Amino acid sequence: MIVVTGATGNVGRPLVQALAAAGEQVTAVSRRLHDAEAPAGVQHRQADLAEPESLKPVLDGADALFLLVAGGGEDVSASGILDAARAGGVGRVVLLSSQGAGTRPESPSHGHLRAFEEEVRHSDLAWTVLRPGGFASNAFLWAESVRSRRTVAAPFAGVGLPVIDPSDIGEVAAAALRDARHAGHTYELTGPSPLTPRERAEAIGDALGTPVRFVEQSRDEARAQLLHFMPEHVVDGTLAILGEPSAAEQRVSPAVEQILGRPARTFAQWALRNTAAFR
Repeated sequence: MIVVTGATGNVGRPLVQALAAAGEQVTAVSRRLHDAEAPAGVQHRQADLAEPESLKPVLDGADALFLLVAGGGEDVSASGILDAARAGGVGRVVLLSSQGAGTRPESPSHGHLRAFEEEVRHSDLAWTVLRPGGFASNAFLWAESVRSRRTVAAPFAGVGLPVIDPSDIGEVAAAALRDARHAGHTYELTGPSPLTPRERAEAIGDALGTPVRFVEQSRDEARAQLLHFMPEHVVDGTLAILGEPSAAEQRVSPAVEQILGRPARTFAQWALRNTAAFR
């Protein structure tokens, strides 16, 4: 049995679907989960990573665990989760981390994830760490303004990053959970090419069949907007990557194609699949 935490999120949903399609026995775990949100045959359970005791009955008899730590994960104990995994018989764990844990390990926004990675690596479990860059689905932040005004407002109009389709992350995670050859590896995951915010807005317009106007925000304007739903240290770390990415953060990784045997999906493909959110 494979246990998937964060099963209702942008990565968890396609991961659960990929595992179920492959015939795996899957338990989908979330703090808030409804039966309709997972494929038929998938077991639905509720648990909270911040309360490792709640995981013990969920992990009992599991072979592998997909571990998604929301946000910076500061309120989650890696040792508590790993102890619960061992007690349940888990032998393999796939951790969804972040590219920033490798490129900015001392940053307050990513340091906790780096520490979480280290605990997983030094456990006695077979491990795989996934470090994706920016998610294509972060463009959902623009959905309301595109629907109401056909406008996207974002900072750093000319800075390109190779954002990744979360479905690709889910499929890579499924491969890592099912194939022991991925144990002991850390994979950086990106999309196939860097795109600027302006280019992503154009791709959304192309998917809708109507122009979408781009308005460049100042850094302060973007910061004020993000502070409505992100902690201050995460906002500052995010803006640093978006505005002053390192060469490593702009580099395209071949890992998706190497693992899945096909190119990573483009942002344009993601936009076409998600036009309903922007109409």
